[in-house]
Parts: sequence; C-alpha cells; structure tokens
Amino acid sequence: MTTDAARLVERRIRESVAVQELLLGEAAIAAMVSAAELISTTLARGGKLLAFGNGGSASDADHLTGELIGRFQRERRGLPALSLSDNPSAFTAIANDYGYDRVFARQVEALGAAGDVALGISTSGTSANVLAAFEAARAGGLRTIGLTGGDGGGLRVAADVCIVVPSDETPRIQEGHTLVAHVLCELVEQSIA
Repeated sequence: MTTDAARLVERRIRESVAVQELLLGEAAIAAMVSAAELISTTLARGGKLLAFGNGGSASDADHLTGELIGRFQRERRGLPALSLSDNPSAFTAIANDYGYDRVFARQVEALGAAGDVALGISTSGTSANVLAAFEAARAGGLRTIGLTGGDGGGLRVAADVCIVVPSDETPRIQEGHTLVAHVLCELVEQSIA
C-alpha cells in the first residue's frame, strides 16, 4: 500500500470520527432521544414507522426498518416498520404516473394512518420527494422525523423532530446517519422490551 493511500484512509477515518463527535452536542442528543420516544410511543400504541430516502438514504431506511422488523440487539417481537423504497413496482408506477416528487407522498397517503410516524432521510434536507412526503404525512395526521445534514435544509423546518448530522460532506453525513439509526434502534428496543 502506498503512503498516499494510507494517509487518505487515516484522513477519512479522522473526518468521520470528528463529525460523529459533533453528535455529542446537546441539541443532537435531545433530538435523538425525542425521535426514539416518538417511535417507541407510536409502536406501543399499535402504530407503524414509514421510512424513506433517496439513493444511499433509501438503503439507510431499509437498514433501519430491517433492524426494527427483525431485531437489533435484543430478542423481542417484530416491530411494524416499512421502507417505502422496497416495492419497485409501486415506486416506478408512481414516478411514471405522478412524477418522482410524489413517490413517497403517494405511499404515505396509501400506507400511513393518523398516529403513525414518517421518517424521512435526506443528506441535504432539500429532497423534494421527502419534503412532499412530509406534507402528506402532516395532512394525514402522521408525526415526522427528519434525518439530515448540513444546516438541515427545509427538512429541519418540516419535521416535528429533526436530527442534523453537522457536516456538508455526503459520505460523512451518511456515516453519521448509520450511527443515529443504530442509536434509535437501541433506544426503541430498550423502551419496547
């Protein structure tokens, strides 16, 4: 391995650690606790979690919901959580018939119920389809959790609870989102168990 490659590896790990350390701030911790309490309360009342995002954030939504449906660290009952990018037929039909900006909103309208939680992930906080889904969620009586980065974009204002990973670099934001998702899963499991 070249010295340049080793330096790059070290630099990227240090950058990731630095961003994740910023999540130790009081506002970020309070937002994570509030988000976990909202999810736990919703699931305890018989509601469900709908999660969604674009690209890598879609994978983050899949990861989060998979941990809740299966298990994270504790043996417990499966929890009702849906990732809205898991049905390619619905996703592509909605995009074709209504436009890409509606792919999540239409599913929130169809699958969400008053008292459920919609969790939208957007590294920039400006994804039009995530923001449209939050409008649909609000209209349908769902609560909303945003997971974003940078300054939070429009998602910071649109969400009932917003967790902002303080970085402007997409890879660092996504690494922070994975940590946040794991923290949320652990807190929800503790509450449910």
